[in-house]
Amino acid sequence: MVRYSGRTAYVKVYTRSVLPEEYPDGLANSVHMAYSRDGIHYCPWNRNYGMLFAEAEICGNDTLRPRGIKNPCIFMAAPGRYGIAAVRALEDGSPEYRDGAEVLLWMTSDFLRFERRPSFHVNAFGPAEKIFFRCCEKRNCYEICWQDSAGIWYRKETEALPENETLSGERWTGPEKETGDCAAVGSEIVTRACLRWNPVRHIRTMVPQSIRIRRWEDLSELRAEAVYSDGSVSEKSVRWELDQVDFKKKGYCRVRGELQEEAYHFPLASGYGDPVIFRWKGSWYFIGTNDNVDDIALYARKADTVRELFAEGTRQQIILDKDEERGLVQTFWAPEFHVIGGDLYLLFAVSGKVWGPQCHMMKLKRDGEILHPEDWEAPVRVRKKDGSWLAEDGITLDMTYLKAGGRSYMVWSYRRQIGTPLDTGSMLYIGEIDEATPWQLKSDPVLLSRPLYGWENVNGTINNEGPHGFVKDGTVYLGYSGGSANAYTYAVGMLTAKEDADLLDPESWEKADTPVLSYYSVKGEYGPGHHSFFVDDQGELRIAYHAEDALHHTIRCDGIRRVHFDVEGRPRFDLSAEESLDPDLRQVEIQVKVI
Repeated sequence: MVRYSGRTAYVKVYTRSVLPEEYPDGLANSVHMAYSRDGIHYCPWNRNYGMLFAEAEICGNDTLRPRGIKNPCIFMAAPGRYGIAAVRALEDGSPEYRDGAEVLLWMTSDFLRFERRPSFHVNAFGPAEKIFFRCCEKRNCYEICWQDSAGIWYRKETEALPENETLSGERWTGPEKETGDCAAVGSEIVTRACLRWNPVRHIRTMVPQSIRIRRWEDLSELRAEAVYSDGSVSEKSVRWELDQVDFKKKGYCRVRGELQEEAYHFPLASGYGDPVIFRWKGSWYFIGTNDNVDDIALYARKADTVRELFAEGTRQQIILDKDEERGLVQTFWAPEFHVIGGDLYLLFAVSGKVWGPQCHMMKLKRDGEILHPEDWEAPVRVRKKDGSWLAEDGITLDMTYLKAGGRSYMVWSYRRQIGTPLDTGSMLYIGEIDEATPWQLKSDPVLLSRPLYGWENVNGTINNEGPHGFVKDGTVYLGYSGGSANAYTYAVGMLTAKEDADLLDPESWEKADTPVLSYYSVKGEYGPGHHSFFVDDQGELRIAYHAEDALHHTIRCDGIRRVHFDVEGRPRFDLSAEESLDPDLRQVEIQVKVI
């Protein structure tokens, strides 16, 4: 019998050097990964952005102490099962303990999903700096080795991977050569992981070789297939040169066509954050936080197409103005249109004379016009189920509406003690509502996410905000933003859950380790975040977002991009217009037989 184990590839794990103004501690001190086919030449995954991050420590006063990692290692834990371990450190990479170290551990079988295992502690006479693992099949154990800052090595054998315990090891002379940062991995596993972590781009266009038609509609309805580098396919409409066809004359002819996809080149508008594109009664509307007027009042635009919303001369109209008597004074933030129970609402945050944004909403009157301020009912502040305000001891903002599994929810950001030593950071909460009274929860608020990862908490930003989601094929995708809202570190994270799950149960949700959109995603766009989703006139799912047009600019600008679904059905938000539709692959030709 012939036994074939397949070809071997390699995966390397590492951290990056800190570049204070380009790639700060919170990003650099995370697990990065690269792959190789020969064990010599490596190519980074995820565009060389961190993939696994240490979680911050939640202190007794509910504040966060950010953490990083150093000297990661990778090992085969069992056939087809791989472990990644690292010494936990302070955010800047300096030792967390004077003696020993806490060790973080992740497990994976495919390098697509990573299971975070409980950490454990190793003792040493000084701070532990390095660690590596060996799986000893003959002795049916793991050999765990670590080195302290004085260069002393320790070794310990365990039957199982340690969890929530402290290891003390025997002194050891150390390995003969530096090892542990790379591992041999099955080539098929690496190939599949490359489809996930490498950029995706349009590489081929397919149309049938020939078609039989009786009328021009038969051809105009024919769509092309754009094939992408990961094997995924997206249908595209085609503008066919129908004047080449004489429908009165039967026979054959060649017809040329051009693939169509609306491309919105960044930036579309300057000085607007938190963009929302919304279709209502045959028209398109744009609303966002208007930084050009210091976030005072809510402005909206109306047009026949999405592109016209950003055309020169398109009028913007105040639909809610400053009103001191009603406590509408400042921080008119993150407005969103949502249809709830058949009625149109505008969700937003606003402050009175004293700074402190709180979630509000207002309802469009029956048969009202969005751009007519008099057609909106008075704004109301959101309440808990007992009738008290959503928050009495902090700020609330960025509320969004989510409907899944026949139930309706609100998701928002909540923060206490902002700007003080007791700052909790902004956190995502969810609560269920009755569609008839969406301004009042019918459940208690439930914590969904805190900014525990280094990319969420960069240089003290401590941020989870801007949630907005969509549902596809039974899965809820809830995007949110972390990092600094008007700086290059801003990024979009993702929470997912089954549509029929209890979304009030935090265990129903899975949080992605690394952002799905960052300043490493698309060239020339820095700090993409606070997004929203909409379906355009061609039926494509789109993401709208704000970003900056240079690394250290702080003026928020708006962009729109198509959401692509990869070969395994995962949404991708990082395809530029050229990657989504290659200009050199737009032209197609088909043989037509008129019958």
